[in-house]
Amino acid sequence: MFIQTEATPNPATLKFLPGQPVVKGAPRDFVTHEAAQKSPLAAQLFEVKGVAGVFLGGDFITVTKAQGEWQHLKPAILGVIMEHFLSGAPVLEEEAAEAVSGEATFSPEHAGIVDTIKELLDTRVRPAVAQDGGDITFHGFRDGVVYLNMKGSCAGCPSSTATLKHGIENLLRHFIPEVSEVRPV
Repeated sequence: MFIQTEATPNPATLKFLPGQPVVKGAPRDFVTHEAAQKSPLAAQLFEVKGVAGVFLGGDFITVTKAQGEWQHLKPAILGVIMEHFLSGAPVLEEEAAEAVSGEATFSPEHAGIVDTIKELLDTRVRPAVAQDGGDITFHGFRDGVVYLNMKGSCAGCPSSTATLKHGIENLLRHFIPEVSEVRPV
């Protein structure tokens, strides 16, 4: 098994590509060791000293470090990922595989606007962000403000503000006049 790695715009996060599917459906973001217990793979990655977050995408894994240098962490992380996939163990427990992310908040009269926001995010934003090892999901819409969840390499990334303000906000404002601002949750 050959696992590729890619740098992300976030220097504290590295993207790992095992060359096979990681999770089906919605990506999963684990920011604590306790939350990671829903995923045998994420739980094992949190055992590596210095790991602060694990994000599981469709065909990639991003790992965020709290401390240490990648030159020391990377071999241990690669070993955990390789061992896990070679063992045939599931990436997620059954109940975690069916879990859905938090409920979005918006007024019923804004349902059409929200559908357009979600469509733009799904077709134009999320594929580009996934290439960098992250994900951005809709959280809410109120008073012209779109609230987004930033996950994986996007969470805590130095360029995330620029991505939100100059990229996503401009895109949404162009197509949806009711959108005045985009904010992270």
